[in-house]
Amino acid sequence: MLLVDAANVVGSRPDGWWRDRAGAAARLVDRLRVAVSEGALTPPVVVVLEGAARPGAAEDDGTAGVQVVHAPGQGDDTVVAVATGASEAVVVVSADRALADRCRAVGADVVGPGWLLDRLGP
Repeated sequence: MLLVDAANVVGSRPDGWWRDRAGAAARLVDRLRVAVSEGALTPPVVVVLEGAARPGAAEDDGTAGVQVVHAPGQGDDTVVAVATGASEAVVVVSADRALADRCRAVGADVVGPGWLLDRLGP
């Protein structure tokens, strides 16, 4: 499972995302869905949205290969909870060092946002 800390990935590029967090989240989710449909990413992909980004994509079950999860509070806590509850190997996408340490402690691997963005293309 690829588990995406959306806030960290979106925040890794200074493209004005802070003016429209929901729009930035929607664009990321759309790009992930395209990457899965084109075979650039292997499902399942789980994207965690928090705060003002949540309206950008509705929660869903991932039937198209990309599941959207809304964090009820801190996104980091939700990322760790999803990683902990996974029944398969988990790769978390985040550059947040504290989150990376928490995820590694529950057996997940961690890659940075650049790894994912390289696979999503321009």
